Amino acid sequence: MTLYPKLITDALSTVRYPGTGKNIVESGMLEDDIRIDGMKVSFSLIFEKKTDPFRRSVLKAAETAIHTYVSEDVQVSIGEKFKVELPPEPDKLLPEVKNIIAVSSGKGGVGKSTVAANLAIGLVRLGYRVGLLDTDIFGPSMPKMFSVEDERPYAQNINGRDMILPIEKYGVKLMSIGFFINPDEAALWRGAMACNALKQFISDVLWGPLDYLVLDTPPGTSDIHLTLLQTLAITGAVIVSTPQQVALADARKGINMYMNEKVNVPILGLVENMAWFTPLQHPDEKYYIFGNGGCKQLAEEMKVPLLGQIPLVQDVCESGDAGEPSVVNPVTPAGNVFLQLAAKIVTQVDKRNMEMPRTERVKTD
Repeated sequence: MTLYPKLITDALSTVRYPGTGKNIVESGMLEDDIRIDGMKVSFSLIFEKKTDPFRRSVLKAAETAIHTYVSEDVQVSIGEKFKVELPPEPDKLLPEVKNIIAVSSGKGGVGKSTVAANLAIGLVRLGYRVGLLDTDIFGPSMPKMFSVEDERPYAQNINGRDMILPIEKYGVKLMSIGFFINPDEAALWRGAMACNALKQFISDVLWGPLDYLVLDTPPGTSDIHLTLLQTLAITGAVIVSTPQQVALADARKGINMYMNEKVNVPILGLVENMAWFTPLQHPDEKYYIFGNGGCKQLAEEMKVPLLGQIPLVQDVCESGDAGEPSVVNPVTPAGNVFLQLAAKIVTQVDKRNMEMPRTERVKTD
């Protein structure tokens, strides 16, 4: 049996809310977040407040309706949301951001920032609200990749607090240290200064409601990574590597960092960049310049998905340098590859959220 959203909404439309007599779908109690994975279904119901006297009975009736009108084999997971919410915990940053994805690599030069930029725009193309935080304090590249190097964010007073407004391009809310420093000068900062700047970009930027916040992290493992892990509850990490063995060795270290028992951030999967070279004049030919199948082998070894293989084509490089990442034109071969990658990551995030608890921030000693 194949499940699809209308089957679920039709079943839930048979459930009536006792307070009004209307069904929970027409009453707007069903949030638009139905997720389906095989025979697993998850969604959220919205109540006025936690003390709603009909809350438990409606939740039970919703589950029963799906088993009755769809199938008894469906595994149902129902979340609860409330219009009258309790204030967020004092230390909980970004309460309006649903998912935070760290795009990482074990070493530099493997195309991590290219993947992060195309992923963010690809998610927008799929209809999501997206932010992109360039956390590479010493080597920011997003202003150039988005062709916004001359932009300068400004602050706005929100409820008595000065908040930085992110730059918006291609539908992505973007923030980078590159907006505040001379692009021709090196950032000669100690680790503590860099980490403090990063914390400010997280807490003092008006990100607003986002479905995804993509973090373009520096290569390797550093103070920046530890600051991110201590500051944010990261939903999952995407590891980028090329097929060559020296890059794979460093990618393995990056995976181990996130999978460390003290960190425990799920790995959403691997992306193999520069997987093969395809000449522009011969689009059907593949030349494995950096080796063949390296990321696939690593993914199998580490028991994580291989999310995609990005070919080494001229368009990817030229579009990034021109400030128009490939997925801006998803009809091109390279753009379509990145759009498919974004769709696969959405699937992995939904699967992760259904099967695993929320990630906890790394606690400091």
